[in-house]
Amino acid sequence: MLNLLCLVLAALPAFTCWVGQAVADSEAVFGFWTHVMAGLPGLPGQFLRRAFYRWTLTSCAEDVTIDFGGIITRRAAKLDRGVHVGAYALIGWAWVQEHSMIGSRASLLSGARQHTWTPDGRWTPTDRETLVRVTVGRHTWVGEGAIVMADVGSGCMVAAGAVVSAAVPDGIMVAGNPARFVRRVAGEAPGSRPSEPGVPALR
Repeated sequence: MLNLLCLVLAALPAFTCWVGQAVADSEAVFGFWTHVMAGLPGLPGQFLRRAFYRWTLTSCAEDVTIDFGGIITRRAAKLDRGVHVGAYALIGWAWVQEHSMIGSRASLLSGARQHTWTPDGRWTPTDRETLVRVTVGRHTWVGEGAIVMADVGSGCMVAAGAVVSAAVPDGIMVAGNPARFVRRVAGEAPGSRPSEPGVPALR
């Protein structure tokens, strides 16, 4: 009942996001509402964030939890069943697969090429054409404050504060900056990751 009620309450903000996208091809309205939703406290905030993202993201499961301060910056993001996003986490163009946990203050960036250096010595604004989707596999734990710029496999652990700049295979723990192999996770990844047409599998 709470999910249904919050879907109704979030319908108008979601509609304004659709209008902004259709009229100006801009995610500015979406960005405004993500900040509003991020600041809603307690259990009502969790339900309203879930409802808003169910309306606006490519896909967001009905049992996703996004804690206070958590923000999804790209509407193309996907959050599968059982995903938990910690407080103040930042998720860009990412596919977070079933039952994965994103720690507080972690960042899933839209690849590693948000900005480029120009011949006249300036950094460019974010170019949507250079962004890539980052995938976090099933049953993976991304620790607090980690920064993820490349795919992470299923059944993995990314240590707190790690910086992932290269793909991580299934069933591996990584730590450090740049993130490096630490050990294999006890109990290998529970099943292979699903894939989509045109999306290469992790090697």
